[in-house]
Amino acid sequence: MTRFTRRIALTAIAAASLASLPAFAAEKVNLGVSIPAATHSFMGGINYWANQAKKDLEKEHKDLKITIKTASGAPEQANQLQDFTTVTKINALVIFPFESAALTKPVAQVKAKGAYVTVVDRGLTDTSAQDAYVAGDNTAFGKIPAEYIVKKLGGKGNVVALRGIATTLDNERMDAFNAVLKNHPDVKLLDAKYANWNRDDAFKVTQDYLTRFKAIDAIWAADDDMAVGVLKAIEQAKRDDIKIVFGGAGAKGMVKTIMDGKNKMIDADVSYSPKFIYDAIKLTAEARLKGEKLPATTIIPSVLITKDNAKDFYVPNSPF
Repeated sequence: MTRFTRRIALTAIAAASLASLPAFAAEKVNLGVSIPAATHSFMGGINYWANQAKKDLEKEHKDLKITIKTASGAPEQANQLQDFTTVTKINALVIFPFESAALTKPVAQVKAKGAYVTVVDRGLTDTSAQDAYVAGDNTAFGKIPAEYIVKKLGGKGNVVALRGIATTLDNERMDAFNAVLKNHPDVKLLDAKYANWNRDDAFKVTQDYLTRFKAIDAIWAADDDMAVGVLKAIEQAKRDDIKIVFGGAGAKGMVKTIMDGKNKMIDADVSYSPKFIYDAIKLTAEARLKGEKLPATTIIPSVLITKDNAKDFYVPNSPF
């Protein structure tokens, strides 16, 4: 046998040996999930659904590992992202940013090191730092309450608003709310202040509003947790001029109030379930296991909740 024919024979044997081996799986997915701590009930829901996703998906996919980290502020979250790349060595990230501007550069650094990045809910200030974005419909979240308030007030009245945290999604909501009011000049927005999606902050902001403004017809709380603080301030001030308190996100307590007709100020809400973190983790993990990418943007619809459909949004076992 010549050297040339021997080489061909050896190549054939090697090829046959490789063919008999089991096929190798695609690259294992080491997925980091970075979310704010459960500082209020909506974030409690985010934490609940993130951990549920880890439980369900790791059981279903042997090549998937999910590590969840929670942060009490933007600096801590930025530090955790660094740990994800240097210690945990993730190759995919799902992040719910604590703040938009402060987390944009840290997320961009994770992406620059090769991780696939899905941003959830609070968008970054530079979208080139992400591969995909998953969120509720923040435009509808602002538009639906404004349209409802205008209709309920008959196109005339005084409104105050509570904003969340300075994020792209809060800007989207406020812009959509203002866009509706722009077409109804007799509905006047007296002020809009940040209350950080927090009951205590909402209580303080509402106290300020009730002191400064002697006639308020509606309060857009823009969050069901903040609505609780708003109602407490109204009760404490013994004000009876407020006709509408409109929260947001469909918390089970607020939905139950609508179902039961317990509070005349609250007869509507807008959906925005924290379950979208589960959806974002599942979509990202399963796409990466296949070596695929997600659409650049996935928007989960927000709809008006009233007594007619409230039962469809009531989940008594949910933490939110």
